Amino acid sequence: MFNLIVLATTNTHKIREIKRVLEKFPVVLKSLSDFPTLPEAIEDGDTFDENAYKKAFHYAKVLGLPTIADDSGLEVYALGGKPGVHSARYSGEEATDLDNCRKLLRELNGIQDRKARFVCVFSIAVPSGPALTYEASCEGKILDHLQGEEGFGYDPLFFYEPIKKTFAELSLDEKNEVSHRGKVLVELASEFPKVLKWIENRMKEELPQQPDHSEFMNNDWSR
Repeated sequence: MFNLIVLATTNTHKIREIKRVLEKFPVVLKSLSDFPTLPEAIEDGDTFDENAYKKAFHYAKVLGLPTIADDSGLEVYALGGKPGVHSARYSGEEATDLDNCRKLLRELNGIQDRKARFVCVFSIAVPSGPALTYEASCEGKILDHLQGEEGFGYDPLFFYEPIKKTFAELSLDEKNEVSHRGKVLVELASEFPKVLKWIENRMKEELPQQPDHSEFMNNDWSR
């Protein structure tokens, strides 16, 4: 079985969430941090689906390895779906999470309708191009102040009505049960044996000469 898969992110929060859900499977998960000096993917798509695939295929092709990438973000209905695919860089290319949250609060100042949703799309690609796609969303509303210390991104502003807390007030396990990314991961985990078989079959069709990543082939699946 082909058991090395790359997570196309350096975001430690995302890596931790994904590894937590997939840790029971016989697979080695490495992130982009394990492969320095790679050319960056160009995420210029108009949708989360497009960007997730662009990123997954880019790194799969560069590394010669199956790659999981996600694109996710916040859509605020009163803002016409903004920040959307620009969620991570809403207030600029070098924006911090706090910068983005503050800009969102400014944009929503005086607006009563604060309904919003988080969207997440996962794309699993192999070097030749084919990919699997998983998508989920989570409905909530945007508070007028930051609340909570956990999570990342817009979590301190995103209030989840069923449990009366923001995502930043939830533990990782609690968040994974209800969040957009958690929903995708639950679905992915339920089908992961099939996904691994799909990857194995696709990788057999790849060119025989692939980059040597044997140094990463180990059984420490928690790293």
